[in-house]
Amino acid sequence: MTDTGTDTTAAGADWPAWQKSWDRQQEWYMPDREDRFGIMLDMVEALVGTTPRVLDLACGTGSITARLLARFPGATSTGVDLDPALLAIARGTFEGDERASFVTADLKDPAWRAKLPYDSYDAVLTATALHWLHREPLAALYGQVAELVRDGGVFMNADHMIDDTTPRINAAERAQRHGRMDRARRDGALDWAEWWQLAAADPVLAGPTARRFEIYGEHADGDTPPAAWHARVLREKGFAEARPVWCSPSDTLLLALK
Repeated sequence: MTDTGTDTTAAGADWPAWQKSWDRQQEWYMPDREDRFGIMLDMVEALVGTTPRVLDLACGTGSITARLLARFPGATSTGVDLDPALLAIARGTFEGDERASFVTADLKDPAWRAKLPYDSYDAVLTATALHWLHREPLAALYGQVAELVRDGGVFMNADHMIDDTTPRINAAERAQRHGRMDRARRDGALDWAEWWQLAAADPVLAGPTARRFEIYGEHADGDTPPAAWHARVLREKGFAEARPVWCSPSDTLLLALK
């Protein structure tokens, strides 16, 4: 692993256990999370092949990078994020793997791309992250991403994309989903707050977690516009085509082709 950020990770932490714990916590909210990762990589293979240079945007613990490199051993990945705790887990997980590098950068800072090791990528991938941004900075980010993706390359965003024109459908889906989540909680599933409490109590992650909450607070307050908004803005920012390629009742995987 090439580390292009300033943070370092501590030896001795059980990084696979933290990765598994993060996956379980995220799956509590999104039980079909692996399905959308699978479709994302299917579309990477279909459009840019099996040895892509990938930017894992708002990478967190490197969930996309892990699945990318497992499926495509010849791929390379640059993960970029601002969260020091999640980046600590990512860097620890991929220590020694030269296919993966990680960059500490704020995506709301127009200069974030200058920290990347490459000027262009075959694919830029992100999941469950950009809803932390409001529409105006997200549209600006889409323009920056469009400049990073090579001609013929792809951008994919898997996230909550809420259609406010279907309030009864939305309410029924939300009630069903929260009922399932309540049952999982009774079986011991951790929620977001509880996972972060564990991280704060860990000797290795306590410091990065404290810095993380200084940056973000409890949770950033962004927007979840519908898929049609994302597709329109991506086309306006320079992509030739954009549409959903997968959806669940609560989430969408939207693909844009340069």
